[in-house]
Amino acid sequence: PELSTAETLLTIPDLFNFWLTGKRFCEFTIATTTQCFNPTRRDWAWDLLDALGIPRRIFPAIIPPGTVLGAVQPAVAKELGLDPDNPVQVIAPACHDTGSAAAAIPAETENFAWISSGTWSVMGTNTDEPVINDQSLQYNFTNEGGVGGKFRFSKNIMGLWLVQQCRRTWAASGEERSYGELTEMAAAAKPFASFVDPDDPSFLQPGDMPSRIRQYCRRTNQVEPEEKGAVVRAALEGIALKYRWVLERLEDMTGKRLDPIHIVGGGTQNRLLSQFTADCTRRRVITGPIEATAAGNILTQALALGHIASPSEIPAIIHKSFPVDVFEPGDPAGWDEAYQRL
Repeated sequence: PELSTAETLLTIPDLFNFWLTGKRFCEFTIATTTQCFNPTRRDWAWDLLDALGIPRRIFPAIIPPGTVLGAVQPAVAKELGLDPDNPVQVIAPACHDTGSAAAAIPAETENFAWISSGTWSVMGTNTDEPVINDQSLQYNFTNEGGVGGKFRFSKNIMGLWLVQQCRRTWAASGEERSYGELTEMAAAAKPFASFVDPDDPSFLQPGDMPSRIRQYCRRTNQVEPEEKGAVVRAALEGIALKYRWVLERLEDMTGKRLDPIHIVGGGTQNRLLSQFTADCTRRRVITGPIEATAAGNILTQALALGHIASPSEIPAIIHKSFPVDVFEPGDPAGWDEAYQRL
């Protein structure tokens, strides 16, 4: 019944843009995540929607990131106390958060991989066209929109959620530890004693993550980590090993060697994971900015207003605006054997 009364499909960011301007559009990067979009045709998947009985009339035009939508509506401007003689313009950036984050990567070459790292990780590379084939289906990769008409060919990986849940569990039992302390303890723990596949379904729900990590190790015939440092190291090594697995498939499906790996987002603050990633993948890892989503949003708006002439200027602006760290691949000993075990 809702479909018969629905007037327009708007995603959450498109809805905010509508409230601000009265304009009804769907922005490209967020539209590509709806499962209603045909990436090959770069339009709504009309044949699929017709087959499902979803009315075409509710789908608005798709606009690229960096579209100037117009001034804030007068009623909204009045409520906010804005100057009526100096209308505030609303710009649709890359409305998908990872789309904005990927726009703020300080890459100096075209063939690189990126990781948006936080509670979970998204790892991918930018492509001119979507990669849709039997392999991308088998490995569950996605093609989502990016800035400049690019696609983010990527895959979700469970990230620092594992460590966050460990810390929460220990804090609940009265053992409060900072992330810095836990990372130091992990660095001092024995390498490759045991590790996890971070995407195992047993880790999805919140709860007693240390016990789940031990159960996973027991189930996979590994040593059960007892000390906190060993538990955290099992999680971090597992994440780095999964990054390598995804990197290999990205390179296989795109036919390109991807080097370096850029990591952005809050997860860049875990320097041990960044070094593990460099060691495990044997790629140079460049981290930063932390607030990549906000930076990419701002820079896309700057492009729309002509303050930046081209997306090619963005890497230099990022380098001048944010601290960027480089991690060179270190001793690869142990990583190859661990990867085969994974």
